[in-house]
Amino acid sequence: MDGNLELLAGCPLFREVTQPQIEAMLKCMKARRKAAARGEVVFLEDSPAEYVGVVLSGEVRVLRDDVYGNRTIQAVIQPGGMFGETFACAGLARLPVSVEASQPSEVLLIPLKRILHTCANACGFHNRVIMNLLKVLAEKNLQLNGKLEIASRRTIREKLMAYLANQARQAGSSAFTIPLDRQGLADYLGVDRSALSAEIGKLRREGLIESNRSAFRLLAEERGQ
Repeated sequence: MDGNLELLAGCPLFREVTQPQIEAMLKCMKARRKAAARGEVVFLEDSPAEYVGVVLSGEVRVLRDDVYGNRTIQAVIQPGGMFGETFACAGLARLPVSVEASQPSEVLLIPLKRILHTCANACGFHNRVIMNLLKVLAEKNLQLNGKLEIASRRTIREKLMAYLANQARQAGSSAFTIPLDRQGLADYLGVDRSALSAEIGKLRREGLIESNRSAFRLLAEERGQ
């Protein structure tokens, strides 16, 4: 785990916890690593909701499929990011989503019960991790509200521009790269890929955006529109 301690020290779950403390805690919590090839499922829908996951390398996506086979990307998790904690903490018996590696990845899986219940050693920094987990849940709730705000928009253009504006705010720049390809973006927004590509083309022709694959620039924002 030594090679990943610096990454984990930057993970929201381990804020203000030192690398030696993280190493000791992971042993106490019986955390385990799992490698996943591209397209491999890390968590399958309806499997037990009992782990908090941290991406060590690669990228995973939280996916939901409806009864008609339509897929929606609920979240894209990159190194240092977490997944599964919301469902585990909610006390759900089964996961309502799947988690899939979108590229060769390695994740760290931590049993939630080991996080919430301190061991016999009663490590002082364990309480810090529990408080961090509460903060992560609050932040995820804010992110969910943001996604609901995007989903509530009526047209593809409104959904897309709301998403791009949010990505620009996160990047602190009108030029940014999103973590999704065209199909992934369509799945995230819950729209048809062809219709999305057509709308991106219209926005380019209207001089509102520039785009090249996953790289975007909001020209309207630069002009203060």
